[in-house]
Amino acid sequence: METGAGIGLYPLHRCKTIYLVRHAQGIHNVDGEKNYKAYMSHEYFDAELTQLGWKQVDSLRKHVHSSGLHKKIELVISSPLMRTLQTAVGVFGGEGYTDMSDVLPLMVANAGNSSRAAISSLNCPPIITEESCREHLGVHPCDQRRSISDYQFLFPAVDFSLIESEEDKLWKADVRETIEELAARGKMFLNWLWTRKEKEIAIVTHSGFLFHTLNALQNECHPDVKTEICSHFANCELRSMVIVDRSMLGSDTSVTDYPGKIPKGIDLPSDAVVDDNNIKVE
Repeated sequence: METGAGIGLYPLHRCKTIYLVRHAQGIHNVDGEKNYKAYMSHEYFDAELTQLGWKQVDSLRKHVHSSGLHKKIELVISSPLMRTLQTAVGVFGGEGYTDMSDVLPLMVANAGNSSRAAISSLNCPPIITEESCREHLGVHPCDQRRSISDYQFLFPAVDFSLIESEEDKLWKADVRETIEELAARGKMFLNWLWTRKEKEIAIVTHSGFLFHTLNALQNECHPDVKTEICSHFANCELRSMVIVDRSMLGSDTSVTDYPGKIPKGIDLPSDAVVDDNNIKVE
């Protein structure tokens, strides 16, 4: 039987399911989508979500719960910027926070001028931050982060331990990261995912990071599938994808495969198998 050119097989334990999410609408997007030069404005330093952006968060959250994704996702990785953190905790966090001395909230009330109540860290996957999935670095103030201690105050239950420096040492006011550098950083991020034990991971990141990283991969697939993978993300869009460990970076063994021959015994050739009456069994 002939199979289509795009059909292939790969061991399940060498695959991960990732849920790629672009942040909801930020205050910089409103003017920036009309005039690209608006992204140069210092008014939009570490831009937070708009009220429309929060409505987009609410809509995606409903989808994540109605589709059952909230039960599958083991880890949420967020870029350490205000708009991605707000999106991550709003979509994947717990319900409304009740003040408890032994449980920190994911987000305090009104974080980033959100006019939102505090968000609980109960009954949700852990949320961590990673710098390598940040937006295109340099020049645009909206892509500069604030100090980690500021974020820790606003997002107490988010894990910032992977961030190496208190202040933003990656963003430069007069140097814009090249597309090639951004794409290389994106590939390094995907390779880093293979050091994680989790198999189903949500990543909350940015339009430029997603577009240039996915296009750099240049998957050998049908043009329509390439468009589905690589086209620009809308605000608060989620796409589910599978990444495959072709370079053997992952070392996990399968938890679903079964080796057989348990208990072990001598295998007889099929033409030597007979029943109790010495009649050959087919």
